[in-house]
Amino acid sequence: MDAHMLDEQFASGGDDVLAEAIALYGQPLLRYCHHILCDYHDAQDAVQTTFIKAYDNRKRFRAGTSLSAWLYRLAYTTCIDALRRRKLQLFTPPPAAPDPDYIGDDLRRALETLSPEQRALVYGRVIEQRSFDALAVIYGKPAATLRKRYERARRKLAQALEGTPAERRRRGYESHT
Repeated sequence: MDAHMLDEQFASGGDDVLAEAIALYGQPLLRYCHHILCDYHDAQDAVQTTFIKAYDNRKRFRAGTSLSAWLYRLAYTTCIDALRRRKLQLFTPPPAAPDPDYIGDDLRRALETLSPEQRALVYGRVIEQRSFDALAVIYGKPAATLRKRYERARRKLAQALEGTPAERRRRGYESHT
């Protein structure tokens, strides 16, 4: 089933339509949530919660609108809720070691200087290569506002990365010993 048919059938569909939505949007949403939460396991939980919310509220989804944008909006609010819960925890276990094949320590620290909204915006623009118009549909904000916020986030990220060992090597400031 293609994305357009899924948009049309999601509100009235059952388990089979949900399975199609998961197959089509599951991995992109996982990457999206991972970039917002900076934790793979929390991202998995967020995606599961997103699809549960989508299924439970499928009658509210209007056929003819973008299921992708609706799911990304649900995923975003789910991630924000997870971050709020994370802040409320009194005792937290030490963070798991980052996956060295995915996000390096320098990038992880730099991304954590951004707000969740900024991380989501940077991910949407850079990794998913979404237009500001497409992002406007997801976030419910004007494209011009998102463009300005993206520019600020990009500058903040560049500043956070400046001076990291990887950046110094890239610029040739460190010798390779």
